Amino acid sequence: MHSKLWYRKPASEWKEGLPIGNGMLAGMIVGTVERERLGLNHEWLWRAVHRHRDFEAKHERLDEIRRLFFEGKVLEAGTLANEALGGPGGVSGAKGRVDPYQPAGDLCFEFAHPDATEYRRQLDLDTGIALVEYRAGDNHLVREFVASAAHRVIAVRLACSPGRTFDTVASLTRIEDPECTLEPWARLDAFGFRGSFPEGVRFAVEARVVSAPGATVTPLADGARVRFEGCSEVILHLSVAVTLDGSDPAVQCATQLAAAPAPWAELLQTHIAEHQSWYRRVSLDLGPAPEDIPTDERLARMRAGEADDALLALYHNYGRYLLIASSCHAELPANLQGKWNEELAPPWDCDIHNDVNVQMNYWPAEVCGLPETTEPLFQYLERLVPHAREAARKLYNCDGIWLPIQTDPWGRSTPEAYGWDVWTGAAAWLAQHFWWRYEYGGDIAFLRERAYPFFKEAAAFYQTYLVRDPQGRLVPVPSQSPENYFVGGTQPVSLCVAATMDLELIDDLLTHAIESAETLGVDEDLREIWRGILRDLPPLQTGRYGQLQEWLEDYEEAEPGHRHISHLFALYPGDRISLEETPDIAKAARTSLERRLAHEGGHTGWSRAWTVCCWARLREGDAALHHLRALVCDFATDTLLDLHPPRIFQIDGNLGGAAGIAEMLLQSHNRTIRILPALPSAWAKGEVTGLKARGGFTVDIQWAEGKVQEVRVSAERDGLCRLQLPHPASFAFMAPGDERVREESGTLCWDAVAGAKYVLKLRM
Repeated sequence: MHSKLWYRKPASEWKEGLPIGNGMLAGMIVGTVERERLGLNHEWLWRAVHRHRDFEAKHERLDEIRRLFFEGKVLEAGTLANEALGGPGGVSGAKGRVDPYQPAGDLCFEFAHPDATEYRRQLDLDTGIALVEYRAGDNHLVREFVASAAHRVIAVRLACSPGRTFDTVASLTRIEDPECTLEPWARLDAFGFRGSFPEGVRFAVEARVVSAPGATVTPLADGARVRFEGCSEVILHLSVAVTLDGSDPAVQCATQLAAAPAPWAELLQTHIAEHQSWYRRVSLDLGPAPEDIPTDERLARMRAGEADDALLALYHNYGRYLLIASSCHAELPANLQGKWNEELAPPWDCDIHNDVNVQMNYWPAEVCGLPETTEPLFQYLERLVPHAREAARKLYNCDGIWLPIQTDPWGRSTPEAYGWDVWTGAAAWLAQHFWWRYEYGGDIAFLRERAYPFFKEAAAFYQTYLVRDPQGRLVPVPSQSPENYFVGGTQPVSLCVAATMDLELIDDLLTHAIESAETLGVDEDLREIWRGILRDLPPLQTGRYGQLQEWLEDYEEAEPGHRHISHLFALYPGDRISLEETPDIAKAARTSLERRLAHEGGHTGWSRAWTVCCWARLREGDAALHHLRALVCDFATDTLLDLHPPRIFQIDGNLGGAAGIAEMLLQSHNRTIRILPALPSAWAKGEVTGLKARGGFTVDIQWAEGKVQEVRVSAERDGLCRLQLPHPASFAFMAPGDERVREESGTLCWDAVAGAKYVLKLRM
């Protein structure tokens, strides 16, 4: 249900295309009737000009910087910090050394069908199959595209009506690029090219003719092109390979192509089975979809003020689909555009941004039952650790690790932007995902072998970085609130003593490090050190407007409607600010959110998605829905891909929006599962199944007239289940054993048993 995007006209631009992907390979269907185009990407195809970049030690002026900050010379201190510790790019106009993500090429088909009718293109999220179909006279033509989730190929099928034929020319090309050497080739059964960059990255693209019964196949001399004449059906398998060690990538292409089953039905069967094993873990029903209306027309109606909750359910499903397509069986995490890009110099290099964007990409992973998609994120972070240790020592003369705001896949931790890169919070923020993986899954081996070692590296940095201020508090300095600035501070980002977000990140990291060490029974001495740090950090503070202060000092914001809401990290995605445990700070956080929005904040897709999540965490469902609708209406293409002004595709808003919808329906932080905590009044009836709660629980919820009707909880391991319903009501509790439910301060509690399923049903 709610799993099809479809349209009556071709895409008008690349970002209006239909994306397919299997983690490693990605394709964007973006053609016309007469020239179909499949834009191709491979997750490892990046320029590598700066693959081995490094920098000299830069910490010798840190004491002077701190002295100036403590003397109140904020602008002078911040300017010196940027010059001494920042990178070469940014406001200087110079280019940083982050390498750009690259397109692999285009698979194109040419047809002579200028008078086509009944055109339709669609993407079925449930099967992962994209379709284009139309009529040319009395001939019905179909084009199908699938990025196999089971094999490292993209498959294409062209077909027509029984007894009819079609002609086409298929080609593999690549955007004009003077720095890339291409060697195209074509033969009867395959065509493709090798590509190479001066710095040693080599890649190959090959399309193999699997089936073309009765057709005349002719390789063409001018490039990687083949003519098909008199076709009833053509099936191609395509693969892309990238090598960094000088080996021939065409060999890998051939191996990948040989592993895929040739029969179309068999390839689809293996793909669909694998894809649906991920996609069908969660289902969401917010009511029936309107009559058979194309997705772009539904979006236009929503923009005009009509409600379409089914379109929001489709948006949620699309986010899960995009996460699967960019991260299942992947080796690299989703970048700013997932795995889709058609430009040689994409915005922000299509890089991996560590100050909200890559984190937001994985916000829905755990709650939506897709924990495997986080594996490429963890691998990326673990590859960074060796150089991040060098960076911590060279930049700040500290132990542990330091991660930059932006980087690429090469495992280099270097500051590349003046201003933005003088920030120490990236490792602490990304550590949160290690904790979530343990918190949801309960894998002690993962905690011991991967999560806790990363926590210790990130914590070791703060153990040696924090200093005493004149009041005796432990503070990070220099510090910043990405990517904001205040009156009297440095620009484009103001540096200071102890930005609120840094304090929240340190608290989040060390709290999880302590709990991990206690669980593992290790490092009692470190636990005491970490507890001491937490005791000596400055508390969160309320400012002159009743807002949560963004900085330790109540500076005047230069841009009150800034797109980042970094200081609300502890509200979401963190959980240290809560309505129950910190009501006054939660009220201040709410005021901060209101002030941002009153000054036209939330003016990017990802920023509006974060806003949805924060309103959900504040349990204000109608406000969350208002901003969810704005996210979809104001920051989405007609194919629902998220936008950053001016109309730049960024995938983080899609994935943050999916997380926000899940957060409206289920929350499980602070050891309590909350059912429908931010249900909007407009969502009077619905059902969601498969959402995951911390502690190893799967939760299904049915509701009607705004009231919970039934909750089903499946336990993956033994443990206490604490469940809170949004309204007082009488429920029948059904358990497979002798478990008994008890009520503690309005929360239902029972001792769950691994493998058991529990049902709470409203008494009528």
